Amino acid sequence: MARINIGSITRDNIRNMLPYSSARDEFQGQASVLLDANENPFNAPLNRYPDPHQRILKERISGVTQIDSDSIFLGNGSDEAIDLLFRAFCEPGKSNVVSIDPSYGMYEVCAHVNDVSFRKVLLNDDFSLNAEAVLRAADKESRIVFLCSPNNPTANLLDYKSVLQIVNDFGGLVVVDEAYIDFAASRGMLGDIKQHNNLVVLRTFSKAWGMAGIRLGMAFADKEVITVLDKIKYPYNINILTQEAMLKRLVEMESSRDWIETIISEREKLRLDLGRFDFIVKIYPSDANFLLVKTTDAKGIYNFLKNRGVIVRDRSRVSLCEGCLRITVGSPDENTQLINNLSEFLP
Repeated sequence: MARINIGSITRDNIRNMLPYSSARDEFQGQASVLLDANENPFNAPLNRYPDPHQRILKERISGVTQIDSDSIFLGNGSDEAIDLLFRAFCEPGKSNVVSIDPSYGMYEVCAHVNDVSFRKVLLNDDFSLNAEAVLRAADKESRIVFLCSPNNPTANLLDYKSVLQIVNDFGGLVVVDEAYIDFAASRGMLGDIKQHNNLVVLRTFSKAWGMAGIRLGMAFADKEVITVLDKIKYPYNINILTQEAMLKRLVEMESSRDWIETIISEREKLRLDLGRFDFIVKIYPSDANFLLVKTTDAKGIYNFLKNRGVIVRDRSRVSLCEGCLRITVGSPDENTQLINNLSEFLP
């Protein structure tokens, strides 16, 4: 069981500050006349500020995940939680964070924005995690380790025991980004946050739930970590339309399960179809809703498809991904269009 002193790694100014108190922080419950928040009395219900703590939505998510609502943070996409973690726990110009490479690019962007040194640890050639190398890269000024699992763009699930080794041996926060976990044969690490107060698990409604347009991400962690994030977030960071849309979507959970099964099935079909082409060198194993594909001419294939209105992602410049395209698994019709167009590509 990993236990650290959360207060000791929280920035002094954050630990000592008084959070902003909105009108809806001071009043909870039902009322017939609301004259406390300087709202326009017309155009209900959009004239009212949303619940700043998303209580009803968190209770619903708690019921789905079996995680206490006070261990849940909701943000404007997972990116908000990532940025707030930097702002709360990393001292600008002094602290550093460690991340695997290649991985999701926003970790490094947020590090630069917050003037925090960003240390990259290259994955093994098979994209597996080297826990010892990650731990060696950390020092007394390291505050966060970022691990994306399944990883983007490599699509593979990181070894659970290796991740847990880092959680147990690192003296700061370990953030495991599980945006793609619904497409993997794994329960993920949500169940581990109760035993490890330095573990933060990120999840999103953008992928398996099909709700990328509403921008809603989740962070699950010890309630002491969540309290710090709530303290520094914008007062009404999740708008009322997003909250209502997600509450409705959670009632329709069965369709998400159907979508996941279809995407996993299409992922395997797409793998077989892509494997027929001579210009496909390798298709890496995937635990996500996309395939990383090594080709003989990534730029040429990308431009060829783009000119035909089919957009994939060229990842050739990413570490260990020379010549690689990242291809999202689409609908059966979209995948057929992709394969039909590739059938006409001449290397």
